[in-house]
Parts: sequence; C-alpha cells; structure tokens
Amino acid sequence: MIKIDNDTRLLKHNVLKRVCELAYQGKLTDEAVQEIPFEQITGTQPHFRCCVYKEREIIHQRVRLAMGKMPNGKKPTTAAVTVIPAACEGCPIQRYTVTENCQKCVAKKCMQACPFGAISMSGRGAYIDPNKCRECGRCAAACPYSAIADLVRPCRKACPVGAIEIGENKLADIDEEKCISCGACMQACPFAAISDKAQVVPVIADMRAGKQIVAMLAPALEGQFGATVTMGKMKKAVEALGFLKVYEVGLGADAVAMAEAQELLEHLDAGLKMTTSCCPAFVNMIRKHFPRLLPNVSTTVSPMVALSRWAREKYPQAKIVFVGPCVAKKTEEVEGGPDYVLTTEELVAMLEAKGIDPECMEEEQQDASIYGKGFASSGGVTGAVMQAIQEMEGETPSVSAQRCNGAAECKKALTLLGAGKFDLDFIEGMACEGGCMYGPGNLLSERLYVQARKKLLAAADERGVVENAKEQGFDRVHMHR
Repeated sequence: MIKIDNDTRLLKHNVLKRVCELAYQGKLTDEAVQEIPFEQITGTQPHFRCCVYKEREIIHQRVRLAMGKMPNGKKPTTAAVTVIPAACEGCPIQRYTVTENCQKCVAKKCMQACPFGAISMSGRGAYIDPNKCRECGRCAAACPYSAIADLVRPCRKACPVGAIEIGENKLADIDEEKCISCGACMQACPFAAISDKAQVVPVIADMRAGKQIVAMLAPALEGQFGATVTMGKMKKAVEALGFLKVYEVGLGADAVAMAEAQELLEHLDAGLKMTTSCCPAFVNMIRKHFPRLLPNVSTTVSPMVALSRWAREKYPQAKIVFVGPCVAKKTEEVEGGPDYVLTTEELVAMLEAKGIDPECMEEEQQDASIYGKGFASSGGVTGAVMQAIQEMEGETPSVSAQRCNGAAECKKALTLLGAGKFDLDFIEGMACEGGCMYGPGNLLSERLYVQARKKLLAAADERGVVENAKEQGFDRVHMHR
C-alpha cells in the first residue's frame, strides 16, 4: 500500500481509515465516533498542538468531515473545501510583524504611514498593536529598512482567485462567490486546517444495503500505488471492496477527445476560439471570474460524466462512483454524472480498512488508450484532441493550442481571450500545476508517483482514440451538457 510520508496527510488518513472500518462493521454509532479522538490521541502529552484537548477537538472535527458533515459551527458550503476552525487557530494571527531590522529611526515613517494609530515606538523599536492593525500594509511599504515582514498565510498565498479572507476572529474563511474549488489552499495549509467532505460513509452504506455500485477510476490514479500496480490490478482491488463493476475513466477521456475534436473543428470553421471543459476548477474559474467567455467553453462533458452516462446505460439501477485526486469534481453537477465522488485518500482508506492490497491482485484488461490515460497530465487533453482530429481527418491538424499548466497560466490566457488578444485557437485549462495527477486528493510523494506513472504508461498498449471510443459505443452516448 501507499506509504504516507506527510504528517498532515497521515492525520487525515488515520481518521478516514477508522471511519471506514466502523462503517464497514456497521458500528459507526455516536458512541464510537466520540471515542475516535481518544484512539488517535492517547496519553496526556500533546503531539503537535498546545494540549491534547485541542488535538482531540481537531480530530473530532476531522471525523465529522470524514462522515460527510461540516465542522461544528460551520454552515453548509457550495465549495468543495471548508475550514476547520480549531485547526486554523494554529496559524500566525498577525500579518505584519516588526523584525530585528528595525533601527528605531528618528523619522518614524511607519508610524506616520499608519492611518489607524496601530504603531508605537518602544525601547526595542516599533510595535504594531494587533487590535488596531487593519493589515493595510502601508507601514511595511514606508519602512526604509524593510524591517516589517508581511506574513501572508499559506492558504491565502496559494489561492489563485483571492477567495481566502481573514475574518475578525483571525480565522481563514472561503468566499464561495470566488472559490473555484481547486484545492490549492488545502494543499498549502501546513496544519491541514482546510479539507474536503468525504463521501465514503454513504458509499459503504449502499454496499451494506446490497445496492449495485459501479466505480470509475481516474487516469491520475495510475502510479499512485507504485510501478507494479497497473490500472488492471487496481480495478480488481476496487471490485474486491464490493463494487459490481470498475471502469477506467480514461475510456471516457477517449470519447471526450473524439467529441471535443469534432466541436473544435466546428469552432474553427465558424472563426471561434474554444477552451476545454474537462477540469471543473478551470470551468468554475470561467463561470465566476470570466463569465463573458462561457460561449467559448466546449459543451462536451468531462470524461467523468461521459463514462457515467455510458455506465448508466449498462447498469440503469446502479449507483455510480468516481474516484480520483480532484476535489473540484465534488462540485461538478451535470445531468447523468456520478452519484458520489471519492478522492484517492478516501479510496486508500477504504482499501486499508478492508485489508486489500492492489499489488496482490490479478491483472485485468485495461480500457483506455494511451491518449485517454494522458488526460491526467498537463497537455494531455490537447494531445488526445489533436490525435483524434488526425484519426478523423487523416492528416496532422493545423490547430494552434495553449496548454495552460496551473491556475496562473489559465488566468493569463483567459484575460487575453477576454481582451481579444489571444491569437491561438484552443485553450487547455488545468487548474493544478502538472495536471490532475497533482490534484489535492493524491497521497504518494511527487517523485515516486512520477517515476511509477512513467513506467506504467510506457507499457500501455496502443489503440486509436476514436476507434476505442466507437468500439465501446460512445458515438451513441449524449456527450454534451
């Protein structure tokens, strides 16, 4: 299984695993839930916070999230992630701090610059009163010695759309009107104070009730369990959890590449530019921050939705579950989409709770082309779409494309497009740098993951994108929103 070498991820994993164990046993009672913090934090000495009481309260809130509930005191949110107040309190609460570089200068420019009277001069130098400071930054800009440090919180620094605010209580808050659910804040927080709500409990409950459940595994999972665990083995491992059938979302990616290729050719004939629609965080960015560009977004559904619709035709009574590293997928509500979305973290917790090791599974036939599997990495969607055009047209397409690697590049390209200054034909938007394979719901360290994935993809069989999609009947599936 995956060796988790990150303490914040390990804390979350241990809680998820315990919740899964109790859910599988049918023992997820209020009494059992109250015991989890004491199981996780033993003794009387604190491990990572001021006291064991604080640590247990944080674990309690993590248990609620693992059960699909909001932390105590938090209202339901449309964003995929939320703040755990008890964990967020560990962050530095004063943004501007005077360092030892302060020379106690006669000019006192910092004091003169502050409009709130928050700065006074002591024998040790300038002092900023946190009760008066409004974090305007004028003192830091005025200091001739750069003696006032601007300590921007990691979550706020990581957010590409300015959705993180710091309230009067000095806790981080997420502005739902701006949030694109990319999970960058979740990855950046060193206290793991920002997390997503898990959906493992209702999935396990459906299994225990004997319902048919079909699982779909994202291309980005390939490599997460090491270089010896192929997608075929992973499918068998997930079946062993109690799923009726398991499919590779890369198959849906082949279908999406075929549909987007056709749509792109239509856009080019009409003299229009087009963006991809596979990354929900990228689409959320357009909806919330560049709404004028919505007509440019491909109407083709994501691979997740395409495969979900296809699977529903085969198993009309089944519940559909998507598994991948993307938390934004939990906000992607499109007709025919999956009933549940699990992250890689949630899948690993389920596997460990049942004692299932994917490496010990038998091999099974894989579903996707190498191009469909490539959707997980930055540039992969463009590569698959270009391949599909070549297969359909019989020649190399004369299409110019911008592969936007990360939210910052996405914003830049969309800004140019909105201003009428974007010269290329096609924008591939990936909110996570590197693509889905670096999503916030993954577990394996980046170096090991990349090495394993490269080895696995090198052994993948060769098949055509369009041929594979048509053979599986995707030319008969409704592929648009």
